[in-house]
Amino acid sequence: MKTITGVVQKETLELSEILAYHVSGEKVKVNGAVHVIRSMGDVAFVMLRKREGLLQCVWTEEETSFDIHLLREGDTVEVCGILSDETRAPHGIEVRIRSVKILSEPAAPLPLPVGKWKLNTSLEARLNMRPVALRNIRERAIFKVQEGICRGFRDFLNGQGFTEIHTPKLCAKGAEGGSNMFRLDYFSKKAVLAQSPQFYKQMMTGVFDRVYEVAPVFRAEKHSTSRHLNEYTSLDFEMGYIDGFEDIMGMETGFLQYTMKLLAEEYENELSILKIKLPETGMIPAVRFTDAKQQASERYGRPIRDPYDLEPEEEQLIGRYYKETCGSDFVFVTHYPAKKRPFYAMDDPEDPKYTLSFDLLFGGMEITTGGQRIHDYQMLLDKIAARNMETDGMESYLSAFKSGMMPHGGIGIGLERLTMKLIGAENVREATLFPRDLGRLEP
Repeated sequence: MKTITGVVQKETLELSEILAYHVSGEKVKVNGAVHVIRSMGDVAFVMLRKREGLLQCVWTEEETSFDIHLLREGDTVEVCGILSDETRAPHGIEVRIRSVKILSEPAAPLPLPVGKWKLNTSLEARLNMRPVALRNIRERAIFKVQEGICRGFRDFLNGQGFTEIHTPKLCAKGAEGGSNMFRLDYFSKKAVLAQSPQFYKQMMTGVFDRVYEVAPVFRAEKHSTSRHLNEYTSLDFEMGYIDGFEDIMGMETGFLQYTMKLLAEEYENELSILKIKLPETGMIPAVRFTDAKQQASERYGRPIRDPYDLEPEEEQLIGRYYKETCGSDFVFVTHYPAKKRPFYAMDDPEDPKYTLSFDLLFGGMEITTGGQRIHDYQMLLDKIAARNMETDGMESYLSAFKSGMMPHGGIGIGLERLTMKLIGAENVREATLFPRDLGRLEP
């Protein structure tokens, strides 16, 4: 009988272990995928792709008991060799190969030149061959940065007393209302894919005071633009005992500050690969919806067409305005019209035509929607009735308020949009691991 006692310690080393504990002249064993081979006759440079980056290995006819012509890009290998300092190599080190063991071989040539610094192919080609395209160092770096954003979100909110929750994605009713829901049969019942965890996170605020979730949401919107997806990852939090929606904006600002610091300290390599300049988050301006529209209209000569919402071009102009006047990449646009906000949004007591809600624009694009929620049971019922809505499917949600709920509010951040703006991409699909849009269900 065998027993398992914990993590199995390996002889093969990772980059961080080599850099931290090993010196030039030592014998080392490493594994990885052959990223690219540059042959120069009796010398060949073999770049291994490892989870922490590239490692340069050097084959020579004199030192290596292995035929370099047997090696192909895409092979996974185990290499034994001598560690050597080399300032021109990635991380300033290389391995002088003594022996190579091939672990696996590709069945066909790679369909994309992933070893090149930049994939000079169309976005559609990269998405069609996503599992291979993501092996490219620059493509892969995008999703390491995205990992850092999620880490920052979780770490910061855990430090602020939030509890992580996991809510259903099969629901009886949509939280946002409207027709942009994916409907499906759930045994003998009708169900929808969750547009948002809104109902659940509000209910759980009554349990834990502060909650958050990182999870997919689904929108059946027939958009085909560079900023829309039909499935995306939402970074949601909801917090109780607030004095006003300014508390929520402050919490999001704190998350952004924490995350930018984390990226600067622990994702320097990826930031360098993608040439990212992190935005300033020390102070984020907040401006009322009507004022923001007027400022953009007057400064850039664009007439106001929709008094109830921001059009994409207006978002760009508002972002540009606050970049030019305040040097800020971010701006909170507050007090959105009630007509364009869900029933649970708290109306502004000074003018019920508007709500105590906001969007956060980053680089001229909305990445967050949030605000204060109605916490009074009767007020919720009155709002539902005023909108001629039905309460069927909302009984559990409403029961939380009937049993008492503190003043609260929260946000939902589009992870892919935040990543897109951070890396300077033109299309949100570039910041989506496996996009789902009007025409794409694979891979």
